[in-house]
Amino acid sequence: MAVSRMIDEIDTLFAGWARADSPGAAVSVIRDGEILLKRGYGMANLDHDVPIAPSSIFHSASVSKQFTAMAVYLLAEEGGLSLDDDVRQYVTEVPDFGMPITLDHLIHHTSGLRDQWELLMLSGWRYSKDLITDEDVLRTIERQRVLNFPPGARFMYCNTGYTLLARVVASISGQSFRRFTSSRIFEPLKMTRTFFRDRHGEVIKGAAYGYHPHEDGFDLAQTNLETVGATSMLTTVEDLARWDENFRSGRVGGRSVFERMHRRGVLSDGSTVPYGGGVGLGTYRGLEIVEHTGGDAGFRSNFMRFPHHGLSVAILSNLSSIEPPALSRRIADICLRSKLEAGRRNDPPTTPRVSDPERLARMAGLYLDPEDGDESLHLHFHDGKLRGGAPVAEQAHELTEMEDGRFRYALYPRTEFVVNEDRTLSAMVDGRFANRFIRSECFSYSPQDLEEFAGIYVSPETVYPYEVVLQKDGLASTALKHPLQPMRPLAKDLFIEGRSRLRFTRDAAGAIRGLLLNTDRLRNVWFERL
Repeated sequence: MAVSRMIDEIDTLFAGWARADSPGAAVSVIRDGEILLKRGYGMANLDHDVPIAPSSIFHSASVSKQFTAMAVYLLAEEGGLSLDDDVRQYVTEVPDFGMPITLDHLIHHTSGLRDQWELLMLSGWRYSKDLITDEDVLRTIERQRVLNFPPGARFMYCNTGYTLLARVVASISGQSFRRFTSSRIFEPLKMTRTFFRDRHGEVIKGAAYGYHPHEDGFDLAQTNLETVGATSMLTTVEDLARWDENFRSGRVGGRSVFERMHRRGVLSDGSTVPYGGGVGLGTYRGLEIVEHTGGDAGFRSNFMRFPHHGLSVAILSNLSSIEPPALSRRIADICLRSKLEAGRRNDPPTTPRVSDPERLARMAGLYLDPEDGDESLHLHFHDGKLRGGAPVAEQAHELTEMEDGRFRYALYPRTEFVVNEDRTLSAMVDGRFANRFIRSECFSYSPQDLEEFAGIYVSPETVYPYEVVLQKDGLASTALKHPLQPMRPLAKDLFIEGRSRLRFTRDAAGAIRGLLLNTDRLRNVWFERL
């Protein structure tokens, strides 16, 4: 395909934001080492009518993590540290959990530590609104009583690990993390507009402002962070193209560091996780990809590489409704069309089976994984098809039964469900076991039944009282800085509140004594009833 046609098709993808009254995105596309496209779409600052340019500086959120990993690997290559070192050698605020948490655990999200953002929000912070500093994160880590799981036992994305890695780099180098990364990574690569922002009030010329969509237009949505490592790297799509070139030139790091960065983490049982050194490792339409996404306040980002096919895409956005990972894949569809069509042969087989409707109807219901924080799966028999995921059938995704008896999401073929002989369901992602779901009965309560749950609950890990109150339409929770959140019953003594699952526990006499809170990145945080 001609380059001009590719550029026209990419421009069309972003045409909806290429306006003088909308935030948008900066994009760079690199093919075979040459910049195919770099440009901005939309506005960097709506107050002052500043357009986005390839040189506009964006908060990159978790795209930062690969640079934090690079800093650790550089020190490891020089003998300044070992990836097998216990993090407590360098950061004394980390509690002693009776088993070592290594730097390797932190890099690959296998440490078992609770995620800092989740804990801070439970402790009263309003994420991206209240100022959050490194010291705030460390004090929160100090209060952690137990781990989500033993180190090395499983993979669970955890920002805390990368904040700690930045502290380790600063401790060993004797410099601030910002100074170390600038002198050792950004300056040698001539990434002149890239740095870790460690002072939230700093004036930054050329910086894009973040925005949330609003019914009347857009609301300003800036970050309020003074913590680095997991996030807070500011950069441009031009500088990310220079970073991409480093994977070809090896100027910083060289082959040995790149090999470490692209090596999957290994669990205690010998299995691997889909994550390397600050980058996700996976496939898209049969082709290997290396990528990381990011999202804070109004900023969304994605940096994706096809290492064996010469394509890299960097997207930095200042509008929270934009989805850079999806747009990066659309760009890949354009630039690698022939290779991606050939790559379809590597996708999972998709031969469907004609399912028995009565059997599908019997499978419908609620399934829970009590061993994994009450992770839930709703199956619905709707319009003659089995749908899974969301509590409401219309929001759930269609499942297709395959010839081998497995069920697979039509839109997400790498997630499968296996019906076990004991009528439980096992979830598999890319062929790896993820969850064992047990059929559970949905539960409803009368207003009188709900009264016993009302009260004040406090966790020693957050020291922030939460009150469960009974309203005319059911239970809700409230706290000093957080608005009323409705709680929906899911099963007996189990409620859903936003993204949280609340499992109430009882004493020997059957009275409510507390609750266990679970989210995607927290397991069994204990709240005692006062």
